[in-house]
Amino acid sequence: MIPYGRQDLNTADIEAVISVLNSDYLTQGPQVPLFEANICRETQANFAVAGNSATSMLHAACLALGVGKGDIVWTSPITFVASANCALYCGAKVDFVDVDPSTANMCPDALEKKLLEADRLGILPKVIIPVHMAGHSCDMQAISKLIKPYGIKLIEDASHAIGGHYVDKPIGSCQFSDITVFSFHPVKIITTAEGGVATTNCPQLSQAMQSYRSHGITKTADEMLRPDEGDWYYEQHNLGFNYRMTDLQAGLGNSQITRLSEFVDKRNQLAKRYKLLLNKLDIKFIQPINHCHSAYHLFIVRLPANIDRKSVFNLMRLAGICVHVHYFPVYLQPFYMKKGFLPGHCPGAEIYYSHCLTLPLYTELTESEQNFIVSNLTRILGS
Repeated sequence: MIPYGRQDLNTADIEAVISVLNSDYLTQGPQVPLFEANICRETQANFAVAGNSATSMLHAACLALGVGKGDIVWTSPITFVASANCALYCGAKVDFVDVDPSTANMCPDALEKKLLEADRLGILPKVIIPVHMAGHSCDMQAISKLIKPYGIKLIEDASHAIGGHYVDKPIGSCQFSDITVFSFHPVKIITTAEGGVATTNCPQLSQAMQSYRSHGITKTADEMLRPDEGDWYYEQHNLGFNYRMTDLQAGLGNSQITRLSEFVDKRNQLAKRYKLLLNKLDIKFIQPINHCHSAYHLFIVRLPANIDRKSVFNLMRLAGICVHVHYFPVYLQPFYMKKGFLPGHCPGAEIYYSHCLTLPLYTELTESEQNFIVSNLTRILGS
């Protein structure tokens, strides 16, 4: 079976993990701050806080921005459920801003309309979480401009987008946001097995996220109520969590990040080749907007409206090709429907979902495998 995505590990990655196993640190040691420094270098952000997953860091980011009971957070309906769940963990309410079906990203026009209505009703969100679907940046300039008059904070869910660029800066530089969150799950651009990072340019937000990832505990004397208690002493200042990244994970990440630009370049080459091979078919591509160099985590096509997507999916799987669908609208999940969400809440998201199909894309995908994928899709659509 050709997978839809997979990690790319080499001997250096394996040796990096073995080196950590032979060291004095397995949990949080020197590899973690080194990884954070490497992330800052790649993203041009001032601070990076590493955690055990992107979900954890989305939660920590919401907490750092003061999201709590009675607050409202908006995100995209076309995303993994963590983009919405992170706000519920804080006791907040969640709502969704519709997407542009042609990009699968948050639609600025839909956001503008929703902001005007929410302002009229007095139910503006505290935080908005745009999602860079498939590694393609949202129109962050437009989103930032729209929310600025309302004082709303922005978290970029860039779980798909490490190594991408937008308006001549790396995604994660936070040029239009307060915090950006990345994922390092094995199918992402680089991997730490599991893990996530939040970047920010604000020292207070960085400090808050560091606290929330580690039980709310500090050993910094200047922050303590009892600084003279003894070297064994630590203080808990808030209700934090065990969201720390291990040195094993960070060691792998420090090796993987040396090939970040190589990985992104290869993904873009494969995406370009897909478009050339598929250009005669009656399909559309989910593509980056202007001023965006995508990380291309996913390669997504939109099938014609008269095509039975489920049949195409099943026939491709039978041919040994692990196509996928990203994503089912979050608000139509049973859990969210119990909260009152109904079909039709985000029409653009439902239009997008009904015709989208993810084709395999990863750095070790060969040209012969890509030819096989295209020939089978061509055959199936033709029949």
